Amino acid sequence: MSSRRPATLADLSTLWELRTRAVRAGCAGHYPAAVIDIWCAAPAPASLPLLVQAGGAVVAEENGHIVGYAVLNLDTGELNAAFVEPRQQRRGIALQLLQQLESMACQRGLSRLFLSASLNAVPFYERAGFVSLRKELYPHRCGVDLASVFMEKQLARPC
Repeated sequence: MSSRRPATLADLSTLWELRTRAVRAGCAGHYPAAVIDIWCAAPAPASLPLLVQAGGAVVAEENGHIVGYAVLNLDTGELNAAFVEPRQQRRGIALQLLQQLESMACQRGLSRLFLSASLNAVPFYERAGFVSLRKELYPHRCGVDLASVFMEKQLARPC
């Protein structure tokens, strides 16, 4: 079983490497290889360290190794990332991370979470209670428009 803790700035390079492995493994059947290559070559966004410093990022660890992470903008409720090592997927790690972020958001007074989900992640978010609102092309900062689904989840009250 994994343990969870807040992400730190020292984790950033590990998180980004994990994200790249997860995108390559999980998105291969949903996006063209050329798009995945461009997507994976993008550097971490400038917002990532800010969100980590604000306390909106959690990691899952097993035996001292990060096996997953999730990032939430605690001001807006936007879920920015949720990735798990490909070999560790389908073990409930992402759901545990998401539930922790939901609790944090609720404690901050947020009433909903939202995201633009990659196509491969839509079933996971639906199982976690998110509702698909519309298909869209997400203008990724790497220069490609990624087919995605805008989703949201109303948070239960009281926390």
